[in-house]
Amino acid sequence: MRSSEQSSRFVQELVLYAASAALSCLVLFAGLRHLDPNRAASQKAQQQKKEIAKRLGRPLVSTTPYEDVIACDVINPDSIDVEFDSIGGLDQVKQALYELVILPLRRPELFAFGKLLSPQKGVLLYGPPGTGKTMLAKAIARESGAVFINVRISNLMSKWFGDAQKLVAAVFSLAHKLQPAIIFIDEVDSFLGQRRTTDHEAMTNMKTEFMSLWDGFTTDQNARVMVLAATNRPSELDEAILRRFTQIFEIGIPVQSERSKILQVVLKGENVEPNIDYDHIARLCEGFTGSDILELCKQAAFYPIRELLDSEKTGGIRCEYSSVST
Repeated sequence: MRSSEQSSRFVQELVLYAASAALSCLVLFAGLRHLDPNRAASQKAQQQKKEIAKRLGRPLVSTTPYEDVIACDVINPDSIDVEFDSIGGLDQVKQALYELVILPLRRPELFAFGKLLSPQKGVLLYGPPGTGKTMLAKAIARESGAVFINVRISNLMSKWFGDAQKLVAAVFSLAHKLQPAIIFIDEVDSFLGQRRTTDHEAMTNMKTEFMSLWDGFTTDQNARVMVLAATNRPSELDEAILRRFTQIFEIGIPVQSERSKILQVVLKGENVEPNIDYDHIARLCEGFTGSDILELCKQAAFYPIRELLDSEKTGGIRCEYSSVST
């Protein structure tokens, strides 16, 4: 009898222990999942992937958790509102970009034979701030219909050891799955600058991983994946990175004829005089960038509002004075 009670008690304790262990594992799993730094990004990426798959007309792309994080930075080219026509000037640069970048992405059959006609795998845009480098990058994605992956360094950094390299690898693997794709890095000098002994080990590993994967795509003749970058300081880029940019374009300060075209683009659809002299205004804007001209037009558009407010204020004072006089 006593042995039967002991056996029953042992079974009860064993079941209780198993239930307690299962509950502990469940709580631990839920806690780790809640602490996952990529949790919110993964949830956001699910909807992003559905939209991309719908646009591409193919089933939902199978991705890894690291690719889900990168998918949050994927931009549908149909949602980009910047085209070559919305960029004033830079006619020669736009023509060269169309031939070397856009055409291989849109018409890959023309570049499928031989190594000499292989698509460009790296394009660098450099020049002073405000000259339209980022707008050109968006226009390239829009005109080519390629998926635009806007790489942000903050998304590549992780507090977990080894995650940074896996996220870098996810950039290229996701681009390969969604090709044609453009991997865009703005202010590339802050990410792929010259390697120094003072660099953190994680940043050095990220640069090495990025370059090795980039080389892997240059050996794939069929991959329609291109790295597009913009910078204000090309001299600070690592030499190994510069070598991988097979095409480099300088986006300099616009000349007078380009400033005139920028003015026409900025003022298109605005309520302006029909006989406005764009060339005269362009001569007065010597040394201005496209961004400067845009801000100048915004300030000029505010003058009528300022005059209206001043007239209302003056009129209100006069009315108040007349009421006091009576």
